[in-house]
Amino acid sequence: MKILVTGAGGFIAKNFLAHVKEHPDFEILTLTRGETQSSLADKVRPADFIVHLAGINRSRNEAEFIAGNVELMRNLCDAVRATGRRIPVIFSSSIQSALDNSYGLSKNQAEQILIQLEKDTGSPIFIYRLPNVFGKWCRPDYNSVVATFCHNIAHDLPIQIHDRAAKLNLVYVDDVVSDFLQVILTQPESGFRTIGSVFPTTVGELADCLTLFKSSRKTLVTEPVGTGFRRALYATYISYLRPAHFAYPLAKYEDPRGSFSEVLKTRDSGQFSFFTAHPGVTRGGHYHHTKSEKFLVVKGQARFGFRHIMTGEVAEICTSSAQPQVVETIPGWAHDITNTGLEEMIVMLWANEIFDREHPDTFSHQV
Repeated sequence: MKILVTGAGGFIAKNFLAHVKEHPDFEILTLTRGETQSSLADKVRPADFIVHLAGINRSRNEAEFIAGNVELMRNLCDAVRATGRRIPVIFSSSIQSALDNSYGLSKNQAEQILIQLEKDTGSPIFIYRLPNVFGKWCRPDYNSVVATFCHNIAHDLPIQIHDRAAKLNLVYVDDVVSDFLQVILTQPESGFRTIGSVFPTTVGELADCLTLFKSSRKTLVTEPVGTGFRRALYATYISYLRPAHFAYPLAKYEDPRGSFSEVLKTRDSGQFSFFTAHPGVTRGGHYHHTKSEKFLVVKGQARFGFRHIMTGEVAEICTSSAQPQVVETIPGWAHDITNTGLEEMIVMLWANEIFDREHPDTFSHQV
């Protein structure tokens, strides 16, 4: 299938093209800003599907909206008619097409031209009235507050907030692209389409969340970024980091036994750290009333010792990096870990709660 993508240098188009490359059965034709009407006709002629993403989003000149949105759509539809084929067309319109402003009116006119194409030729059409789209590669200081805030906060630049309570309805670019691909692959009934996952938020909430993302490298406390809006927003935020900022340092605490570093903390699912121990060194020798931990030896070999603090019952577990095994501490059992190998031991550690210096729930006890 030959797919023509107009506006191929734009934000949504770049993301779409990156995903389309993962489908070997697609051949991509592109139209970028500045190409001529004859180029448009030449590229429409062999196309099996058109994804029309070109347009003018911001201008002080109404004529630019007409040329970039209305006339371009007219030329595109004329080129489709000239082929004598019913070529499906996806069109990225805007929720502003229902508003009485120059940009919205030009998008609305473009929609009407496309609707007339379907009536005249039977070409299936798929019109998306998109709200604010966010994601990687979106241009800051252009048409997305998310891009501007991500860029500025990531690079220690100020952001301007005129109304923290101002409401935003956002869609993630990967969700937009996914729906485009579904349309191309399944060709459902033509007409207006919406993106299923719309994320409502406010300008203030957006700024606060991005600020927490930035501070997490110092506090080590990560936000819940595994699903939904925060997953998409975190991916967007870090996409604005430059390579020089891909890495960040951790504190390293050393003593004669070895070293210890905290890696990542969560608000409700504990924290991750790692420590080292020299050969023959024993670490631990304490118990917890409620706290639990999971240990994984990733280098070397170890002996875990346990003693029940009331009955005195003892237990021992030997493990090594040769066969990964998680050893879990149990409330009410004192425990320690000894490096029984001949090389430095490295151990990953998860605790079910962030360490609280005021209430550590850690009490010395012989094992």
